Amino acid sequence: MTITRIETEQAPAAIGPYSQGVRAGDYVFFSGQIPLDPVNGEMIAGGIEAQAEQVMSNMGAALEGAGLCFEQVVKTTIFLTDLAEFAVVNEIYGRRFPGISPARATVQVAALPKGARVEIEWTAFCG
Repeated sequence: MTITRIETEQAPAAIGPYSQGVRAGDYVFFSGQIPLDPVNGEMIAGGIEAQAEQVMSNMGAALEGAGLCFEQVVKTTIFLTDLAEFAVVNEIYGRRFPGISPARATVQVAALPKGARVEIEWTAFCG
């Protein structure tokens, strides 16, 4: 099996020693996206709505960079610093998956990189 690094300038660059995504066989495993502006690498301004929208935009850009789309996402994990914000994030997230929704876990964490309030990682099927 060939393992290939996925990288696109349309999504924020990795801020550590990891890849935006890695293709292994028929699957692409994407690292978590936080609400960074892909142009300047800075956190976007605004509350949870703006952060969730930016994460989903970054997710779409990373998928596109791998030649994939939201319909090919099979598993996600959402990390929130406050589960009270789940309904807002869930509504924004759900708009990107009008068909078959991916399997998903959502967890509350103590903190996320750069003070983000939401992060999403995912796996896509490309076979």
